Amino acid sequence: MPLRIEDYALLGDCEGAALVGRDGSIDWLSLPRFDSGACCAALLGTADNGRWLLAPANGGRPAGRRYRDGTLVLETDLEGEGGKVRIIDFMPPDDDRADVVRIVEGLDGEVQMRMELVIRYDYGSIAPWVRRTKCGISAVAGPDGLMLDADVECHGEDLRTVADFKVRKGERKHFVLTWFHSATEPAPSIDAERALGDTETFWRKWARRSKLHGPYDDAVSRSLVTLKALTYAPTGGIIAAPTTSLPEFIGGMRNWDYRFCWLRDATFVLYALLNASYVEEARAWREWLTRAVAGSPSELRIMYGLEGERRLTELELPWLPGYEGSKPVRVGNAASEQHQLDVYGEVLDALYTARRHGVELEENTWNIETALVNFIEGDWMKPDEGIWEIRGTRQQFTHSKVMAWVAVDRAIRAIERHHVKGPLERWRALRERIHRDVCEKGYDQELGSFVQTYGSKHLDASLLMIPMVGFLSCHDPRVVGTIAAIEKRLMHDGFVRRYDTSSGVDGLEPGEGVFLTCSFWLADNWALQGRLDDARILFERLLSIRNDVGLLAEEYDPVERRQLGNFPQAFSHVGLINTAHNLSRAGGPAHVRSDGQRIVEAGRRTS
Repeated sequence: MPLRIEDYALLGDCEGAALVGRDGSIDWLSLPRFDSGACCAALLGTADNGRWLLAPANGGRPAGRRYRDGTLVLETDLEGEGGKVRIIDFMPPDDDRADVVRIVEGLDGEVQMRMELVIRYDYGSIAPWVRRTKCGISAVAGPDGLMLDADVECHGEDLRTVADFKVRKGERKHFVLTWFHSATEPAPSIDAERALGDTETFWRKWARRSKLHGPYDDAVSRSLVTLKALTYAPTGGIIAAPTTSLPEFIGGMRNWDYRFCWLRDATFVLYALLNASYVEEARAWREWLTRAVAGSPSELRIMYGLEGERRLTELELPWLPGYEGSKPVRVGNAASEQHQLDVYGEVLDALYTARRHGVELEENTWNIETALVNFIEGDWMKPDEGIWEIRGTRQQFTHSKVMAWVAVDRAIRAIERHHVKGPLERWRALRERIHRDVCEKGYDQELGSFVQTYGSKHLDASLLMIPMVGFLSCHDPRVVGTIAAIEKRLMHDGFVRRYDTSSGVDGLEPGEGVFLTCSFWLADNWALQGRLDDARILFERLLSIRNDVGLLAEEYDPVERRQLGNFPQAFSHVGLINTAHNLSRAGGPAHVRSDGQRIVEAGRRTS
């Protein structure tokens, strides 16, 4: 059986990523970019689809693992016959290279070790041409090349590169795997020990810049480091997750590629970074955002590639059986072609939030915002695919309309507070029309709750955003009723589902776990209402399902008690950071998404 999703830990260099199991096997490796065709894809198949195993020869027993404090340097302890070893894994960042470094250190006695490197380019489908080098091997196929330098003798065996060696207490053996373009000469190998020191220094220096302090410091610090690791350094774009096709339901078809940058994450990410005083990262994300969305507002995409690419064609990979048989395995994402009205609100909210935190306003940015609001003026009443990217018929989603209101509202606030030019009175009238429409058509008197789509009886956790974005006060009876209805109908074992997947609204077969971000949103709503004890209990329940190194996937199965979906998930960790910040402030949070004034003002609305 494959390892559970939570049995993996992340390695990254802010350009590519790897997942390492408790057993010492790297089962997912994408170099040199997050979205490169994985050269180790055992995570979605078998060892024959690529992996890099370092473990005691007769099968070691896990004996604990951890990240070194404030870093992405992973230590995995394994017990074997005759002793105990530690594997130190990391990917050096900030060096214009793509390396994976593994150091085997003897902790006790003497252990017979086995290394097995199975390189299969293009998601486990291409076996490379391998030749010996002075210190290891070179493996080439098409544009890809990998060079392994090792302290031990390696040899070929059944289309694998293997090594058998012993490690005694106090000894260290070094392995460096380096990606290079096959048409060029590979760069000289790095010194593993020096790279270890440089990598620790990089991460600890970055982690020390955080100004978020409170009772949840350890969890927040780990989430911030994870968020940094999911940032594509050359452009500032932040991916949703470093994996594809990890299922939202074991054996199901809800398996998507998350190695792209979603506009929907923009405000949440900015809020998390700015509150932690990572202004440079927030500015880089803002700049990536404005470059990506430039062009006709009608052509705005919900997600983009690492450098702002728009063509993210979805393909299925039939040679991979999928994680625990969950098929199909997909690369690319067809949702990139969808129309989702809410992203206009997310973009305007993100840019507004950046300005409120001191990220300077640029004339070009305001021109983009103006064009987006003008587009919304003629488009907000149309159906769309909504926040959850349904693959069924377009609907009139209530959340989408709320976020259209947010887009107009933030543009109005920019005029009022930053004295930029725009049709203030026209936009104020538009904001009021959208607000009235949502309150009349998106609210069900019988249920006493806002609903997923106009005229339906279904609930949706995205409705928790209504008070968080300032559309209505958290104490408005309609909001209170909506929160109560979600508690009653969408909660499962203390966690929140996105919506009822059996309703057929999304055009897919039913079944998924609870969506972790939605549970963080409920905690935020409770905090806004003053239910701080309830909020803390839920938040600490969410903390308890992190894996042993502090990582969260997209979803969780409360019955089987296991994580689901792509891993680790930026949105889950951003939710953790923001909720921790809100709960840590004296007297409870005054706001969730932006400055406290905006929630106060929204609470005065009477419509």
